[in-house]
Order: sequence, then C-alpha cells, then structure tokens
Amino acid sequence: MDVHPVFFNPPALPHDEVAETLERALADRAHEGEAASALVGSALIDDNHEFVEHWCVQVGTRAVPGSPLLGLAGLCLGHTARRFGQLSAEAVALVHALAARAEADPADVDGRALDGLDDVKEYLQLR
Repeated sequence: MDVHPVFFNPPALPHDEVAETLERALADRAHEGEAASALVGSALIDDNHEFVEHWCVQVGTRAVPGSPLLGLAGLCLGHTARRFGQLSAEAVALVHALAARAEADPADVDGRALDGLDDVKEYLQLR
C-alpha cells in the first residue's frame, strides 16, 4: 500500500484567537504547534494585510533561536507578499534577516525562511 502524506491548509481563526495563540506560544514553546497552524491559516486566508503582517513580524522577531516558528514566519511573510503584493520595509528586512540566519545555521532558523525570501523577491520584484 502506497501511503502519501496528507496536506491541508489550516483555517483562518478570529483575530483575538490568533493573537492569544501566538502570544501563548511565544511565552511557552509547548504551544508552537497550534501557533504554527494559527499563523499559516492567517497568512493563507485572512484578508487583513496589516494583521497578518503584524503577527508574522512579531513571531519572526520574538521567537527563540531554534524555534520552528522563525522559519515559518519568513515563509508566511512570503505568502503575505504573494497575496497582497506588498510588505512594509520592516517585514522585508526581517525576511532577509531570517533567510540569512537560515543559511548560516539551519538549526537556528529552518529553510522555510529561504522559501519566504524567494516569494518576497518574486512577488515584490526585489533583488
């Protein structure tokens, strides 16, 4: 029997629930799994650009080294750039910083940050 992994996009949650979930994970790494789902759901579905970008930046600047949320924040900023066609200068700088950290030490920031940078470059026409 050939078994393939199943992928699904998490739903977008209400803003207060996303904020609470992400704050909880930033304080206690035991909650990173639910935070990852909340962040991805927002980045892929939520229509409020400012909210999505704010929380990607919060996670990308506040998560501890080695947290999988760091690479995910970079990837989600790439999704945000693709969906909305814009990012703040702060968010673009963060994507570059997370990608540089991923290149320097994948144990610090995982390679999803590099995918996020690729998306930002493509969708925002940056070099």
